[in-house]
Amino acid sequence: MLPFFYPLVDTGYLAKIGTDPLDFARILAQAGARIAQYRHKGEFTRDRFAEAEAIAGLFREAGALFIVNDRADIALAVGADGVHVGRDDLAPADARRIVGPDLLLGCSTHNAEQLAAADAQPVDYVAIGPMFGTRSKENPEPVVGIENLPALRRLTGKPLAAIGGVSLENAGELLAAGADSLAAISAVSAANVADWVRLCPLRETRTVNRGQ
Repeated sequence: MLPFFYPLVDTGYLAKIGTDPLDFARILAQAGARIAQYRHKGEFTRDRFAEAEAIAGLFREAGALFIVNDRADIALAVGADGVHVGRDDLAPADARRIVGPDLLLGCSTHNAEQLAAADAQPVDYVAIGPMFGTRSKENPEPVVGIENLPALRRLTGKPLAAIGGVSLENAGELLAAGADSLAAISAVSAANVADWVRLCPLRETRTVNRGQ
């Protein structure tokens, strides 16, 4: 299953707001988040590796899924449940060769053409965005727009995660328009994570078929 609430532990964003990634991950796990993604765009030092490994352990203990952004090798090494690749990372087919058939594999898309192509790739779920303007990413892709989400939803039978400007205020609208999961970064905080967890079990989660 791809949980509705899909928070990202983004080291770059958390550094800007003075929050320790491990502390933030602990808050997510304790609040009941069923999945989280570790996103680090800089060099993977030994400290960053240790951090990712510790966060993987937190979510393992909580019985929740832990995904590593970009790095299939790190995902395997820390015992993650999956890896998520972007447009400039490993091709999905290559990432699948590295992680094998059992780990979850997600990929990012930014328009209808990319989404349709992703449907034929060996990925378990697809992310589409940015749905709205976003503060957490430098040089973001053009805004997709929630008005286009119903048509985009029809381009794939795989679980679809909306990302980019996702917030508690627009979460219900995104789910109604066809999103199966809501990936959020700056809109999640210690003060509102429980609200996210309560909000998102609105309907049955869409099953992910690993390795398809």
